[in-house]
Amino acid sequence: LIAILIILSLLANAKEMGDNIESNLERICIVGSGNWGSAIAKIVGANCACLGSCESRVNMWVYDEIIIDNNGFERNLSDLINELHENPKYLPGIHLPENVVAVPDLRTACKGATLLIFVLPQQFLTRVLPVVKKYAEPSCRCISLIKGLDFCPQTHTPKRISELITDATGFPCGVLMGANVANEVALDYFCESTLACDFRDDETNMATSEIFDAPPHFLVHHITDVAGAEVCGALKNVIALGAGFVDGIGLGGNTKAALLRVGLLEMQRFCQLFWEDVDHKDTVFAQSCGIADLITTCYGGRNRHCAEIFARKRLEANSDYHAEEGFEKLWKEIEGKELKGQHLQGTSTTKEIYKLLEKRKVLESFPLVSTIYQIAFRGQSVNTISYGIRNSKL
Repeated sequence: LIAILIILSLLANAKEMGDNIESNLERICIVGSGNWGSAIAKIVGANCACLGSCESRVNMWVYDEIIIDNNGFERNLSDLINELHENPKYLPGIHLPENVVAVPDLRTACKGATLLIFVLPQQFLTRVLPVVKKYAEPSCRCISLIKGLDFCPQTHTPKRISELITDATGFPCGVLMGANVANEVALDYFCESTLACDFRDDETNMATSEIFDAPPHFLVHHITDVAGAEVCGALKNVIALGAGFVDGIGLGGNTKAALLRVGLLEMQRFCQLFWEDVDHKDTVFAQSCGIADLITTCYGGRNRHCAEIFARKRLEANSDYHAEEGFEKLWKEIEGKELKGQHLQGTSTTKEIYKLLEKRKVLESFPLVSTIYQIAFRGQSVNTISYGIRNSKL
């Protein structure tokens, strides 16, 4: 009897030790499952299957939709992802690791999470934050992959997405930004990305980086300038509209190169103007989140593409789009036809930034951004895009 009691005691101790070890493992939830969310899930899932510091299972929250499968039956998107190990709507043809589990209930997906990866449309963020605050671990930290800025409706003061997340949840938040076209990342084309975070210690920063770094295809560089990296990710979409205008009227590569140079400097000036308490080192603009993402966005991407179409339609002799409402209508028509339910970020960001610069009486310091706005929404000739470059004193 004594021997049996000793054995049971040893087994209980072993179970407790196992539970303690398991509780120390990183538990990851990806909040979002679109094109980029599914692509990053492929990387994170593969890494977590190998890293001893992480639980193998990676939850991916899916806003469930009804999808018609190959047999003509209606299916939940989350069921199809778990059955096929593929996102047939947003990333078809790409195999996802089997340890990536699509979860349609956000509470279940983020329960006990120690790392939340936000990769969903910006307009849905405020709806999910109260839930993740309640169900994630109190010591949780976050990484945002959302490229955009939020603005106070009254003052138009800019606020970064990472700041919104931290204010709503209390969780510290970094960002992953860079020249990362989702389909190319999913196909294992080589690219770089910038992880900007400054968590409690170097060990935590390194552990976070290991979750995303996937050499030889996906190379992650760590920096601590979260504000610089994040603002680059938002403003490059504004400059991309200008690049589309250049392409739409056929001004060529030299003009676009000049636009990129001035655009990058105006991005840097904006950072320094509105986040002056942060030490924005020039190196952040030379990272993938800076110049590389700007180049990629201005030579590809939805903002440049739609702006090129906008410019060509503006040049049509019989164009009916003249008043400010007409230009809004034109953008909506292009967006609806070309993006199949997705939304442009560059147009909304351009409007908000222009209001902010106008309110602060600093428009003259941002001639390129001002020109892009005037062309996009106030009827200024598309042919004046070069004025915004030439009038720059940068």
